[in-house]
Amino acid sequence: MPVFFQQQINETTRLGVWKIEETEEFFKGNVPVHRNVTHPHKRLQHLAGRFLLQFLFPDFPYKLIQVADTRKPFLMDEQYHFSISHCGDYAAAIVSRKQRVGIDVELVTEKISRIKDKYLHEDEQVLFGITETTLDLQLLTVLWSAKESVFKWYGNGNVDFKKHIQLFNARKEKQTIDCFFSKSESELVIHYREFNELKIAWVFN
Repeated sequence: MPVFFQQQINETTRLGVWKIEETEEFFKGNVPVHRNVTHPHKRLQHLAGRFLLQFLFPDFPYKLIQVADTRKPFLMDEQYHFSISHCGDYAAAIVSRKQRVGIDVELVTEKISRIKDKYLHEDEQVLFGITETTLDLQLLTVLWSAKESVFKWYGNGNVDFKKHIQLFNARKEKQTIDCFFSKSESELVIHYREFNELKIAWVFN
């Protein structure tokens, strides 16, 4: 079963992660292609992400999807709020009838340690115990994914991850991280899950 992880978050919000094992033809039989994606694997990711929308809510109106200048897909009438992410052989989506949502899925790589100063404020690095001698790639990936989920939740672009998205008060037992997003003066709770090298973070509000 390619459904890797799914969760009914509340009465109007659902989340799913799909492990892509199907061919492009499988998805094309179910999902209309909205934009020209030339790279074969990226096209497969794109189709799998769109497929998830109707998997989560069978009446999701694929044909009404539009794409904003910021590249965020949306529905004009906001019948559903949704967010899609993909990485490697995984696609993730979160869909809600009532709340704005954002999701991100990441695989752990060495690259994350090289960009930490671009997305984490010095105070955050101290708070989460990140130093040059203790570069926890798993943790760094979770924090990056958390900020990406907020960026997608906001959806309007022009976000400085280091300046505008402030993380604090991580609760490992609940797998949540509190966040203050200064561009909209929003206090958010970011949820995350870890599956070995795969990290998923999402936010709804």
